[in-house]
Amino acid sequence: MKGNLLLLFMAFWPMIGGLITYGIGRSDKEKRNYFADLVGIVEFAAAFLLFLLAAFGRTASFSWEGFCGYGLYLKLDGFRGLYGCVAALMWMMTTIFSRDYLKHYRNRNRYYLFTLITCGATEGVFLSADLFTTFIFFEIMSFTSYVMVIHDEKPGAMRAGETYLAVAVIGGMVMLMGLFLLYHQLGTLNMDGIFEASRQVQDKRGLYVAGFLIFLGFGAKAGMFPLHIWLPKAHPVAPAPASALLSGILTKVGIFGILVVSCNLFLHDASWGFLVLITGVITMFLGAVLAVFSVDLKRTLACSSMSQIGFILVGVGMQGLLAEENGLAVWGTVLHMVNHSLFKLVLFMVAGVVYMNLHQLNLNEIKGFGRNKPLLNLLFLAGYLGIIGMPLFSGYVSKTLLHESIVEYAHLLHAAGRSAALYTVIEWIFLISGGLTAAYMTKLYVCLFFDHNTRKEKHPAFASRRCMHVESFFAIGVPACLIPLFGVLPGIFMSGFGRMAQGFMRGEGPAHIAYFSLTNLKGAVISLGIGAFVYFFVIRKYLMTVDERGESVYLDRWPAKLDLENLVYRPLIQHLIPDFFGMCFAKLSSLVDDIIAAAPFVGAVIGRTAGSLPEWAMGLLHRSLLKKIPIPERDPKDFMPADTLPHGKEWGEAENMITSMSYGLILFGIGLIIAIFYVLEHQLH
Repeated sequence: MKGNLLLLFMAFWPMIGGLITYGIGRSDKEKRNYFADLVGIVEFAAAFLLFLLAAFGRTASFSWEGFCGYGLYLKLDGFRGLYGCVAALMWMMTTIFSRDYLKHYRNRNRYYLFTLITCGATEGVFLSADLFTTFIFFEIMSFTSYVMVIHDEKPGAMRAGETYLAVAVIGGMVMLMGLFLLYHQLGTLNMDGIFEASRQVQDKRGLYVAGFLIFLGFGAKAGMFPLHIWLPKAHPVAPAPASALLSGILTKVGIFGILVVSCNLFLHDASWGFLVLITGVITMFLGAVLAVFSVDLKRTLACSSMSQIGFILVGVGMQGLLAEENGLAVWGTVLHMVNHSLFKLVLFMVAGVVYMNLHQLNLNEIKGFGRNKPLLNLLFLAGYLGIIGMPLFSGYVSKTLLHESIVEYAHLLHAAGRSAALYTVIEWIFLISGGLTAAYMTKLYVCLFFDHNTRKEKHPAFASRRCMHVESFFAIGVPACLIPLFGVLPGIFMSGFGRMAQGFMRGEGPAHIAYFSLTNLKGAVISLGIGAFVYFFVIRKYLMTVDERGESVYLDRWPAKLDLENLVYRPLIQHLIPDFFGMCFAKLSSLVDDIIAAAPFVGAVIGRTAGSLPEWAMGLLHRSLLKKIPIPERDPKDFMPADTLPHGKEWGEAENMITSMSYGLILFGIGLIIAIFYVLEHQLH
């Protein structure tokens, strides 16, 4: 091992701290809480030190030769220092908030253990210097964060956990295949190395295949369409501090990987940039539409996260299209990443305050909760005005830069005598998506702080002005104050962050940017105007009604059948893929008579062995960290058609399969088979 040990400390201190926290919690819960806070504070102190070094142009590296056969490589530069600090800030604040939020929860030892391990793995991703190191920490993060999703152990949480695990496993396997291909073609996975090596490749078709597979793997974690299915389901069921981390920082791990590919493998590649741009536009608009229709507080924020990831992907795509003149897109991308992390840290923790007082998230149940809570109102207001792009708040700055990058590219096309009609359409989708953001956030703000709720106005939580402890107010208040601070002084903070990060994206910032020029303010005004129109003429007229007491009622008008997971992915994995392989093996066995004779016996042995392994593994996990999860009584008709229902013991066994992690382990097996097929095919050629 050689290099700066502080980089290694950043990745492994939270993991070690998580184990110590778990041990302390076995005997003293209060000391465990304080030690978990200490782990987060020490991690942030180390991250802030690295941030200061990076801000002054210092770089550092760490290498551990031979780790896992390939080596572990970490690096500090401006972007890594900035986002390592953002991640540490979020973990410190959510850990402090968790003490208040989780005080009535079970399995808090487990929660702290896996949350802190996830913290270390996430820092490892952001500090990684090569894609092999990224992959190791990425997979650790994916599996440990699964426990954060299913912490409640309720049926909804377990089902969302299945989806999250499925996306994580399959995404990881697809990414691994892309890394295989990339290493085969370039001979290196070092991020700087692939930049240099890719410049020498004449035929880039193989690089496009490898890059696309890696893009899908990271995009799944980012919540990118069409791999976003985990995001609207995992966030509402996870504890609020975990939701803030899933939305605010774990999605940025996916963006980090996409940036590595886009800015090293396909730097200034217009074709690649267009692919990322179109994906971002769809993600941005669809997420906003889903949020407008949602009537659940945390689900709305989750769909909002999907939409904001789309905004960031638009910035990444515009970097490729604008090539050497991509300064606006470079700054817009990184600044919206930072801003979105802060917005969701504030908004999800405010949602956590609502939930820990009411144990409800449906807008019709929580409306009016904040009417007499001015401090909670101010905290939510900071996140609300920031995310809608209100001038003098930080979201305005990053959205303005992203919008101007689209306008600039349209001007370049006009100057070159080419049609810019498509990019004019994309610009309007961008502005409309910003308007939808303003509309659904206004819906939440009005619901919480202005709507009346006569049925519950005498409820102690509604009547009391006190809704959280001092440490929770601190945890939400600090990031809430940063949002207007960064917006009022963008030349100091926003421009400074942009300059720090631009080297990582191999770009130069804009020579001059007037954040509050009339042209830039015009874009914000158009979006906010669209938002006002949608709120008053769509949400209030179509998505709301008035009950017999004259109070607002929020309507869920989104068609239940339009669920991509249930419509496409689950049938594909549970039926079409098994049927396809069954057909293939049936054809094969019909050609080989001696295999036909042996197949029943061999198949039975293999089938029983393979079938028992997932349940055995799940049983081991239940008896240790996860403990045995009680299976609630549920109607079998909820899971399968009546004419195919098993009975008695058969139903108990079927339900046990549904409620266990076997689903995820089967997916792991599918991914492993795909990887093995790839390796065999590569060896044959």
